[in-house]
Amino acid sequence: MRQWSIEIVLLDEEGKEIPATIFDKVVYHLHPTFANPNRTFAETPFKIVEQGWGGFPLDISVFFLEKAGERKITHDLNFLQESYEIDHIIQVPTNKPALSAELAKSGSLDDVGGSSKRKAATANGEPKIKKAKAASASTVKGSVDIEKLAFGLTKLNEDDLVGVVQMVTDNRTPEMNVTNNVEEGEFIIDLYSLPDGLLKSLWDYVKKNTE
Repeated sequence: MRQWSIEIVLLDEEGKEIPATIFDKVVYHLHPTFANPNRTFAETPFKIVEQGWGGFPLDISVFFLEKAGERKITHDLNFLQESYEIDHIIQVPTNKPALSAELAKSGSLDDVGGSSKRKAATANGEPKIKKAKAASASTVKGSVDIEKLAFGLTKLNEDDLVGVVQMVTDNRTPEMNVTNNVEEGEFIIDLYSLPDGLLKSLWDYVKKNTE
């Protein structure tokens, strides 16, 4: 089991972290295996502390001040590093006075079509450990680039995808975070939870069937 925490901050024009005061609240949509999977936080840095054994893509809803709308970002929760950060660029409305005032604290407002872009960073790691500064988490596990593998999987046709499901099913271990949702026709794989050997086999399979 791992204890983990996530905070959300803004990055100013110089890339320095500042409080994400443009948000009224943040809702973390945890994996459905968690009790009370939708967690709401209304104070910066919108920190959630939890524990679990596997990583998963964590959807996060951020709500702007003055009921100016909602944005959704996805944070790849994994335990490859003790702590890491991922930057997300979001569009922020500029037609609300209080929201614009808070937004201005992060830099000048390049108002285009009534909105401005800002970087929101999600960072997670073990509590009580100083957060390591990193632009983004490494996507390489073993000899396989997870991002390239994930993109390659989207290029496979339906018959080839059946082969992927078969490979994962045949080599499944308790450590792997795999969900077979038969009713909805979904087969969800946390690629970071797969052993290096299986990842290499999947990468070879994807290359063979997409080249």
